[in-house]
Amino acid sequence: MGHGYLAKGVLLLVLVLSCMLQIVHSTFGTTQSGQLVKSYYDASCPKAEQIVRTIVTKAVKKDPRAAASLVRLFFHDCFVSGCDGSVLLDNSTAMVSEKGARPNVNTLRGFGIIEDIKEALEKECCNTVSCADILAIAARDSVVQTGGPHYDVLLGRRDNTIANYSGANEVLPSPKFNVTTLTQKFIAVGLTKEDMVTLSGAHTIGKSHCTSVTTRLFNQSGTAKPDPAIPSRLLEKLQRKCPNDPTDLKTTLVLDDVTPETFDNQYYKNLLARQGILYSDQILADTDGSNLELVKLYAADQNMFFDAFVKSMTKMGNISPLTGSNGEIRKICHRVNGYRD
Repeated sequence: MGHGYLAKGVLLLVLVLSCMLQIVHSTFGTTQSGQLVKSYYDASCPKAEQIVRTIVTKAVKKDPRAAASLVRLFFHDCFVSGCDGSVLLDNSTAMVSEKGARPNVNTLRGFGIIEDIKEALEKECCNTVSCADILAIAARDSVVQTGGPHYDVLLGRRDNTIANYSGANEVLPSPKFNVTTLTQKFIAVGLTKEDMVTLSGAHTIGKSHCTSVTTRLFNQSGTAKPDPAIPSRLLEKLQRKCPNDPTDLKTTLVLDDVTPETFDNQYYKNLLARQGILYSDQILADTDGSNLELVKLYAADQNMFFDAFVKSMTKMGNISPLTGSNGEIRKICHRVNGYRD
């Protein structure tokens, strides 16, 4: 009996020392000058990406919509205060969650998948892999699982200890924005109008709530009339599916009715055929200039779209990350460490 307790005590001590060493690495890491690197977890948690991939694969097989949800989570995280995992935090006495902001409330999904990944990673290598990095890897794996391009994810982000509710309300693009406003939102976070057109291609998978479309279907620009850019057959179809009810939070529409679960360039073909569902999507092809030229280019050449998408996703993933000793590595993604309510 005594030897059993001794063995358990030694094992516990080893685990504690291991966690302490990993905390040191997670604090001082392998990034240089705040730069993210592909090899960040090679020594401290070599199975990190494999673990994320396994759980994302299982989640997408169970619910194909999960892929688009995880990509959107990463997007909504990076646009608000940078790629810092702040979108995952719940309400507390110290902060108001970004989850309740207008662009996010009742529409962001995938939080449970991120927590499942975090739990598995904590068992494999505690206090090591940030929630912000999990979002970045999970977004990439979601793209791959639905047929999109594989790319190396640069890592080394740390987690913020505060959410930015007001920022989420102010900086996130809206499906009702015109091209000028959309472009301004992307430029404000260090992206370009080319990045805007490219990243919008993620709408080749996933769904939208009818609340993002009803204005376009019934009362565009306060006219009490639908958007005249919608072809009559598409308008009738969408009006049948979506009630003229701004409080309807359940009904959804696929954003690409041709290949809704496949990451491809069909989204751009749809825009050229005037089959875009969101106003902010269709307007990209309805405005002459470089935006339309990119839409045409991507519609004609899927490889060109894939190459550009990888570059834009990598660029977005580099928006103001916390590195070095900034922030923390959360043990659970929806609460800061040491949380007491």
